Amino acid sequence: MDARVTRFGLRVAAGLTERNATLPHDVSERLRFAREQALARAAQARAARTSVSTASPGVVQMGSTLALSGGPRGAGGNNGLWSKLASALPLLALLAGLLLMQQGQIHEQIVAAAEVDTALLSDNLPPSAFSDPGFAEFLRDGQE
Repeated sequence: MDARVTRFGLRVAAGLTERNATLPHDVSERLRFAREQALARAAQARAARTSVSTASPGVVQMGSTLALSGGPRGAGGNNGLWSKLASALPLLALLAGLLLMQQGQIHEQIVAAAEVDTALLSDNLPPSAFSDPGFAEFLRDGQE
């Protein structure tokens, strides 16, 4: 899309340049003055846009990622520590979540093992009976 817009702009500029020689002097002077004003406004808009984007903190979406931008003193100001801390905060939250999940899983495994141990120890059979191959066959026959 940008290439088409650029080509269109070049064609319009070439057409205006060709017909510029046939224009009266006062019209060409007004066009020159308007062109200079437009260029000055465009330069001011670019300068304002870059100063605003570097001076104001915000979250910018770049594709499928997010990035923190700017700050009160711009990107190169004295806020380097705060921006590093703000960048590390999601990583710390992720690590805390992973640690909590791991602790929960370990707790579930301990509870499951305790239930099995309780069932084995409270049963009338000795634990060595469970390792006997004949007992496993007895259990299968009893379930049928």
